[in-house]
Amino acid sequence: MAMGPWSSYWLDQLGIQVPLFAKRGYHMHYACNKKAPLNHWLMDAEIGYLLAPMRAGVRLTTGAELTAVDAPVNESQLNAAEQVARSLYPLGERLDACPWKGGRPCLPDMKPMIGPAPDQKGLWLACGHGHQGFTLGPVTGKLLGQMIDEEHTDIDMHPYRVDRF
Repeated sequence: MAMGPWSSYWLDQLGIQVPLFAKRGYHMHYACNKKAPLNHWLMDAEIGYLLAPMRAGVRLTTGAELTAVDAPVNESQLNAAEQVARSLYPLGERLDACPWKGGRPCLPDMKPMIGPAPDQKGLWLACGHGHQGFTLGPVTGKLLGQMIDEEHTDIDMHPYRVDRF
């Protein structure tokens, strides 16, 4: 099971309680300023946003908000980041009707759960990768395959066991 931020809902139905929570970030595209093209990423770590040149214009991404996966859109973080970003770079008008938002599945120790589900023979879990799901997906698949085939894993899987909580 690798269901992203929805994994805990499915696991709850099986009686498996995990402290998985969602961190949600927002993205918005803006028109390019022809007089001041953005050629590289620009990150403001203090405020918590990133500007990136994209084909569709300039993308502004925010930091993370801790919320429920199905919580309504809260544009306050995006609006605050946009205001500060505009003081640094001349963003054009917003190009998207509403911001993109995405929930990233996280666990309190910021490590994914990888391994067999307790008391659920044949169910294997790979969830809680946070912002690194796409990056860690291939190696997680390899490690799961090694575990399922009862092979020696490339790394110690103890820190990632499902029952650590």
